[in-house]
Amino acid sequence: MHREPTSSIPLKRLLAGLEGCRLQGDENLAVTGVAYHSGEVVPGGVFVALKGARTDGHRFVAEAIANGATAIVSEQGLEVPAGLTVVRVDQARLALAHLSAAFYDHPSRELVLVGITGTNGKTSTTYLLEAILSSAGRQVGVIGTVNYRALQKTWPAPVTTPESLDLQRLLRAMRSRGVSHVFMEVSSHALDLRRVDRTAFDVGVFTNLSQDHLDYHRDLEDYFAAKARLFLELLANGSGAPGLAVLNLDDPRGQELRVQVRVPCLTYGCHPHSQVRPLSHRFHPQGIRARLTSPAGEVMIDSRLVGPFNLANILAATATALGLGLSPQEVARGITALSGVPGRLERFGPACGPGVFVDYAHTPAALAQALGALQQLDFARIITVFGCGGDRDRKKRPLMGAAAALAHLVVVTSDNPRGEEPLAIIREIEPGLAAAGLTRISGAAARKGERGYLVVPDRREAICLAISLARPGDAVLVAGKGHENYQIWGSERRHFDDREEVTLGLKEYHG
Repeated sequence: MHREPTSSIPLKRLLAGLEGCRLQGDENLAVTGVAYHSGEVVPGGVFVALKGARTDGHRFVAEAIANGATAIVSEQGLEVPAGLTVVRVDQARLALAHLSAAFYDHPSRELVLVGITGTNGKTSTTYLLEAILSSAGRQVGVIGTVNYRALQKTWPAPVTTPESLDLQRLLRAMRSRGVSHVFMEVSSHALDLRRVDRTAFDVGVFTNLSQDHLDYHRDLEDYFAAKARLFLELLANGSGAPGLAVLNLDDPRGQELRVQVRVPCLTYGCHPHSQVRPLSHRFHPQGIRARLTSPAGEVMIDSRLVGPFNLANILAATATALGLGLSPQEVARGITALSGVPGRLERFGPACGPGVFVDYAHTPAALAQALGALQQLDFARIITVFGCGGDRDRKKRPLMGAAAALAHLVVVTSDNPRGEEPLAIIREIEPGLAAAGLTRISGAAARKGERGYLVVPDRREAICLAISLARPGDAVLVAGKGHENYQIWGSERRHFDDREEVTLGLKEYHG
């Protein structure tokens, strides 16, 4: 049984294999803990000074020393008290990943670890895989956007992919609880910031790529390069066996990766060259039925998830599960067992009323996919409520407006305004709506059933209005926040849950 570190480990052992580190001090120093936040340093611990977007860990070295740090890892030279050890490195984030994995005794090597990356579909794919593996008797852990969870225990998820130290601690905790398989959403930020370096992936899954996070990445190529690291650099690093790349051939970037990767591949999609692809499929208001072909044989799918994009997620999960050695029957049984994914085209309301859906769609492609899915379900009209986040990629705003214009009526509102005025954000969305042929109309015109868009900055009011405007045969899509239960105004996080607001709106619905 591997330990949860409680005793000291020689610094020399933690640094073994970290190229380019220069040590000034005692390499046999007994290390009792690793920290990247000065307030979490324990006596005898190592403090890794990270440079962040808003602050620099080097400013807190003195505080870390005061809290008992006996070694400092830094990218720059430091003046420290006599007797303190300094480790100079080229990349502090890589050093943190290296130290963290070593300190927790490389838990990923004892697990079957699957990393899922892409712009959309990561969360739904993890839920599908969790359902498949759990129904087949495996002990499953999930690390993702909604939460981190394993065997009846749940941890909050402040970010999609934890910082490397938190990740290794979490993986060790999961392994200690008896988890055998972990499915992890791997964000582009995590890949770029080295959070998952020194982690042994058995499988990497690529879902798709579309515009997102360009407030962080220089451009779409830089964004893709970050995603590609999982497949080109990290698959099975340290595990001694080549990892498996599961790639979506319906996405041009998936095809690009197929040419570039040097590990075994399993492809999926509707593309005729995909190894896992549908032979037939049917979308209906209650879900998806499909017959898939695969190298392991045919898989009969009966899922309660709805829409074409969920077929893509099912194909991704099916290919991954088959690649892990599960049978077509185990895959089919697990997919049938999944009732839904929180905030992913999640339906509310009675069957006889309008269909009200909450979805996390916060990119142009995801919003278009969600609306396209609803269009295939024969609703009379679709009413969409959405906004865009403040202090984020401004170029995305008109594109979101253009995507929303697939609906009959759009109610433009706030998302997470952060430091911007909601109306200023909305003004940057409106050109996309106009370019797609929607004009701004009055509330009275909307009640008469005219096509167009309304501006309602208050999200609670916007959701309530959209539901009140719906007729029994209509669909209402509340997009952008999904499972999230907060709005960010300035630096303040206020409780707000689209699902709660939809439930309240439906209680007041009179048809």
